[in-house]
Amino acid sequence: MDITNSFYRHVAQTSDSPIGLDINYAEGPFFYTTDGRRYVDFISGIAVSSLGHRHPAVVKAIKQQVDRHLHVMVYGEFIQKPQAQYAKLLTGRLPDSLDRVYFVNSGTEAVEGGLKLAKKHTGRHKFVSFNNSYHGDTHGSLSVTGRDVYRNPYNPLLPDVHFLDFNNSKELSAIDEKTAAVIIEPIQGEGGIIPSKKEWMQKVRERCNEVGALLIFDEIQTGFFRTGTLFAFQYYDVVPDILCLAKAMAGGMPMGAFISSSTIFEAFKYDPPLNHVTTFGGHPVSCAAAHATLKELLKGGYAEKAQMIEEETRQILQVDGITEIRGRGAMLGMQLHDKVLTRKVVEACLEKGILLGWTLHSDTLVRLAPPLIIEKKLLKETLEIIRSCISQFA
Repeated sequence: MDITNSFYRHVAQTSDSPIGLDINYAEGPFFYTTDGRRYVDFISGIAVSSLGHRHPAVVKAIKQQVDRHLHVMVYGEFIQKPQAQYAKLLTGRLPDSLDRVYFVNSGTEAVEGGLKLAKKHTGRHKFVSFNNSYHGDTHGSLSVTGRDVYRNPYNPLLPDVHFLDFNNSKELSAIDEKTAAVIIEPIQGEGGIIPSKKEWMQKVRERCNEVGALLIFDEIQTGFFRTGTLFAFQYYDVVPDILCLAKAMAGGMPMGAFISSSTIFEAFKYDPPLNHVTTFGGHPVSCAAAHATLKELLKGGYAEKAQMIEEETRQILQVDGITEIRGRGAMLGMQLHDKVLTRKVVEACLEKGILLGWTLHSDTLVRLAPPLIIEKKLLKETLEIIRSCISQFA
């Protein structure tokens, strides 16, 4: 069977030029292709494989759960041990106001659920988001994504969505008594790895409190020690009303969640009951994987690993051609002079066995998001190769 032909002929493509590596297997910070080549996954499957590929604890949990049961009932009707165990562990690491979790399959589903919950709880329908934000590709998530190039082909989207400039305090009066929620990334990911300012974030929280709007944190990329704290909101000393998670949540299994208070979640129980349901959300195998992932992350050392990754990156990548390194922890963006240089560097690194990638909104910003388990020696070797590729073309 010609797998390559089947991929290009029958799998729906999202661009005219997919990377096209033929994956054989993956382990730790590496994946291996069928032609015997080894690559350093320096983007962690886009911030997913924070524990690397096929972490032993995660694989063990998956195998144990597969031997018990797979899907048994739509979400929320049966008591399933993996869901309950994981929900207790996760909420136990969160503030008291984030004590109830709704499991879904992906990040965009988490955002969709958070938007619906905010509307149902407040009785309002206005949303505030930010220019250059990215919250997913389903209709509701796309509606609050602040990039017209992705929105315009699908208009009309949700009405009454307002976009403000990120980190601009002068516009916060647009958050008013008609606003159901403000949705925000603590670090804009696909928008170019742009961190929010702590003082500004606290002003957003204050403004939401003043007018009774909910604050939704989209931590789909920033969660689970990616930025140096378990969740990015902890760095900002701001507690959201709704927290959206996914990506690194389940060690490579499909998983997402939105988390809020028991009081806010009451809105999903009536008018009508079952007004937000999912068939596969909280799948027992994904929950088992997520439980094992979080237990491993909580053993310690990953906050320090994220900080070490940032320090080494900033120290080694000091070379002509780079205009800025942005971000925090192991969620970094390398801004290059121009798109020609960026393309050459990404292609050269791939030839040398390093997978890098652009963000959706920029052709000069290279994502740097290695697995948190990467050893310092491999990290330094990889960064030095990236530096040499930049020097070659700059």
